[in-house]
Amino acid sequence: MARKRRSGRGKRRRWRTPLLVIVLLAAVLAAGWWHWRGRHWRPSEARYPEQGVLVGESDGAVRFAIVKGLGASFAYLEASRGANSRDRGFIANLAAAREHGLAAGAVHVFDPCTPADAQSANFVIAVPRDARLLPPAILLDGDAAFCPRPVSEAAIQSELMTLVNQIEAHAGKPVILAPSAAFERRYRVGGRIERNLWLTRGLAEPGYAGRPWTLWTANETLQTEAAENPLRWVVARP
Repeated sequence: MARKRRSGRGKRRRWRTPLLVIVLLAAVLAAGWWHWRGRHWRPSEARYPEQGVLVGESDGAVRFAIVKGLGASFAYLEASRGANSRDRGFIANLAAAREHGLAAGAVHVFDPCTPADAQSANFVIAVPRDARLLPPAILLDGDAAFCPRPVSEAAIQSELMTLVNQIEAHAGKPVILAPSAAFERRYRVGGRIERNLWLTRGLAEPGYAGRPWTLWTANETLQTEAAENPLRWVVARP
């Protein structure tokens, strides 16, 4: 009887080993498929006809002719950050995007540690007053917890509203607010400042701001022939 029990255990080991291999192989293939999808997926053009990119200095050289060929109709370009930093590629990117028939807009990256007056002055220096530009956008992803001096939630909201008003006065158009999910959870700007929203979520529509988005960064790591580095792919609500 003991021999039969050992034989049974041996049989179980023999079928468990290939089953484990199959499970592991399936997991590897699934992970590989999701990785590929994450780097190549774009929303359907039939559902979202207006698509484009968000480009900044860290993306390196971008071939806007190829971006256009991929189906893009617009490009948002990082122009300024906080009070002192400006994107060195903004002017060249703006000219290249327009040369290839893309509508273009300017982006300011908000610094929660810095007063609004200094930030808006930086934006005004970086971005010309130009009626052809799309509505300006403000990217919101910083955390005041890391500021050298404490900044209250009320102060963040007040400075942001001031910045919104000052950038709108320069651009002549309402701004688009682009809070990350983390920024929105902490500061809840979506429900407090009545401006169009630009939200981010890979592979699925975002809903974290409590109201509909106008722009959606649907893929932050889109691999294309337009650039050496992955691009941030954006769609507009139809």
